[in-house]
Amino acid sequence: MDSSSIASNIEHYAEFKPFFAPEHLSPLNAYHATAKSVFDALLINWNATYNYYDKMNVKQAYYLSMEFLQGRALTNAIGNLELTGEYAEALKQLGHNLEDVASQEPDAALGNGGLGRLASCFLDSLTTLNYPAWGYGLRYKYGLFKQLITKNGQEEVAENWLEMGYPWEIVRNDLSYPVKFYGKVVEGTDGRKHWIGGENIKAVPHDVPIPGYKTRVTNNLRLWSTTVPAQDFDLGAFNAGDHTKAYEAHLNAEKICHVLYPGDESPEGKVLRLKQQYTLCSASLQDIVYRFEGRAGDSLNWEDFPSKVAIQMNDTHPTLCIPELMRILIDFKGLSWDEAWRITERTVAYTNHTVLPEALEKWSLDIMQKLLPRHVEIIEKIDEELINNIVSKYGTADTALLKKKLKEMRILDNVDLPASIAQLFVKPKAKKKSPTKSKKKLLVKSLETIAEVEEKTKLEEEEAEVMSEIEEEKIESEEVEAEESEEVEAEEEDSEDGLDPFVKSDPKLPRIVRMANLCVVGGHSVNGVAEIHSEIVKQDVFNSFYEMWPTKFQNKTNGVTPRRWIRFCNPELSTIISKWIGSDDWVLNTDKLAELKKFADNEDLHSEWRAAKLANKMKVVSLIRDKTGYIVSPDAMFDVQVKRIHEYKRQLLNILGIVYRYKKMKEMSAEERVKRFVPRVCIFGGKAFATYIQAKRIVKFITDVAATVNHDSDIGDLLKVIFVPDYNVSVAEALIPASELSQHISTAGMEASGTSNMKFAMNGCILIGTLDGANVEIREEVGEENFFLFGAEAHEIVGLRKERAEGKFVPDPRFLEVKEFVRSGVFGTYNYDELMGSLEGNEGYGRADYFLVAMDKDVYPQHSWLIQVQQRSDNS
Repeated sequence: MDSSSIASNIEHYAEFKPFFAPEHLSPLNAYHATAKSVFDALLINWNATYNYYDKMNVKQAYYLSMEFLQGRALTNAIGNLELTGEYAEALKQLGHNLEDVASQEPDAALGNGGLGRLASCFLDSLTTLNYPAWGYGLRYKYGLFKQLITKNGQEEVAENWLEMGYPWEIVRNDLSYPVKFYGKVVEGTDGRKHWIGGENIKAVPHDVPIPGYKTRVTNNLRLWSTTVPAQDFDLGAFNAGDHTKAYEAHLNAEKICHVLYPGDESPEGKVLRLKQQYTLCSASLQDIVYRFEGRAGDSLNWEDFPSKVAIQMNDTHPTLCIPELMRILIDFKGLSWDEAWRITERTVAYTNHTVLPEALEKWSLDIMQKLLPRHVEIIEKIDEELINNIVSKYGTADTALLKKKLKEMRILDNVDLPASIAQLFVKPKAKKKSPTKSKKKLLVKSLETIAEVEEKTKLEEEEAEVMSEIEEEKIESEEVEAEESEEVEAEEEDSEDGLDPFVKSDPKLPRIVRMANLCVVGGHSVNGVAEIHSEIVKQDVFNSFYEMWPTKFQNKTNGVTPRRWIRFCNPELSTIISKWIGSDDWVLNTDKLAELKKFADNEDLHSEWRAAKLANKMKVVSLIRDKTGYIVSPDAMFDVQVKRIHEYKRQLLNILGIVYRYKKMKEMSAEERVKRFVPRVCIFGGKAFATYIQAKRIVKFITDVAATVNHDSDIGDLLKVIFVPDYNVSVAEALIPASELSQHISTAGMEASGTSNMKFAMNGCILIGTLDGANVEIREEVGEENFFLFGAEAHEIVGLRKERAEGKFVPDPRFLEVKEFVRSGVFGTYNYDELMGSLEGNEGYGRADYFLVAMDKDVYPQHSWLIQVQQRSDNS
């Protein structure tokens, strides 16, 4: 395809397709016409790839994820097709610039953070390496939210990415699958279980092509939307004027795919989230089974399923694919339980992304029972078989150990143990004593009895009251003494089974399904996403499972695609690398980047490298001006922290360090400031979940600091603070190539991996960070001398929190100074007591500095100061 034929193709689509403009080709029209032109080129490879997979009956991987953070498709597609130059020239012939046309594309609002970006990088790399692999997700109409930054901090509005259409998808209205909720389970005359009644919707696929680099292979991302058939529209109600009732079935179905991670504070929100997860699993599993059967043809053998299908669950959101696959195999395909379980376990694998307890999903069993009754039956049987395995593994001699393992490993929490297992925890009865014994002996006997029965029972409380009366009133009467003895005997008789209370559910507590435990039990592989994280998974999060099935556990450190994250987003640097290495082979084999080492001292390379960095910084200067109105100097050091806003990621630590720097600057003369400080632009970006109040306070604090610092004429360009609103892939593609220092300062042991750290490092940025997640492996690769390390290590965290709880922690005076400065009102009238209060005290929810901002604060400014001095030396 030469540029002239591409230009002609674009003109054709501009005239005859949606957004046609026979007289004026606006940038938006040019984008849609260009996208359709590229899509046609992809379609040829896409069909050829699918037909080849079918013909060869290949084993295919399926990646199930609630998020796919794709970014813009146009530049990625033409880059992978190696047609960037041709399309740039074609658009130039039509009076347009490729960069301006590409900027018309909104980011697909299908994800939020590293989880979704990892999924998208996986699809790119799998395709580039010619693996048969598809992604499955949901097509969110309004995304997570679009972030606005106002005087009140973060505000959320719905994403509008679909308003002008999405030219990168094909809607497969010819293919849909039924998805059921509620109803009941009955047993048919054939002995099979039948899930009947309830609410029925249909899932419709929207297919998005995923092109590989330097290959014709084009894989598929299948996104599900939800609706109901036309006959479910209540025409009678509509004509009677009850329009809401008429549309009720459609609304209930369509809202499933309205928003990514809808608020789950309410029961309705919890039900909606569970519906989302089940829709993804059910529609995808039905589609996978349909494809397996079609490819197998007359030679269908269900035992071959694991040799043709690999299902990877990206975190716990797709957990329900385990009971769903079991349901399909047993209820529809007629397999026995043992056959279905063997197939399921060999097919499914699980990626763990977090050690945070709140992120290891736990669902209400009561909600799930109501919404998915058949799946609860299956989960209950899986749990029962797990219990039997635990008993077989640990035996019955040490009931304390067995109790501990059952508590940790069961899928169902606060649910009665099966009767056969419960009997293992019967307590022996004490021998009865004569009612004529002395009061002292009666008291001793009562104490011994109480130690042997459950303290929470009503009978024991009565006995305790009796003992208190014996002690306090010194009852002498033999008659009373006899009555008390009879009460003790009655207690022993009533507690006939003597069961440990843990075998029964506590009606005061919710009954829970622990999804992560189900993932571990139901899959053949469990992986963490960085070496340190995988060790924490084995030694802490799932230690008991690791003891039982050590071969299930492995590490797969996260990665990012060098195509999008250097080749396409940083063409200036890419050109330099290819020139000095002598080829662009590094785009497919990043080990070849090591060849740059031999030029490390070459001044010509240094000069070209600095020029590329400056060019990228100029783009960010424009981006910051457009998005925030602030003007920053490209000659300042760009210090960047962009990631989801969360307390463990410690944006609060970063901004407090900046406040300290600002305070010190204000205390100096103008001459001393210039001498002591390197000009710095501190850039933040990221979304706080709408219901995460503390994270939103951090956003508000950063923007308040920015408003004060950026308008301080005494400081000028020595320090600027920027919060880039609505951070997404496209913003990252601009910021990362321009960065010189990047902050990855999570509390050690809490960041599973991180992927932005890799993107910054591969774009020639120095990292400052803790020994957490993939930082550990990056530091090993780049060398300790090229990584600013600070902070406590993962194995020290528990001890530091214990020290804090015991009141032994003494805060750094600089930390107290910063807190006082913040509370002085210098950054406005907002009350920051709740935010600062989270760093104070020694115990209590939302207090005691759980994420160790103050503990690591004592060394964080020192490293910041070191970086300033070192940068000043380099500049001179």
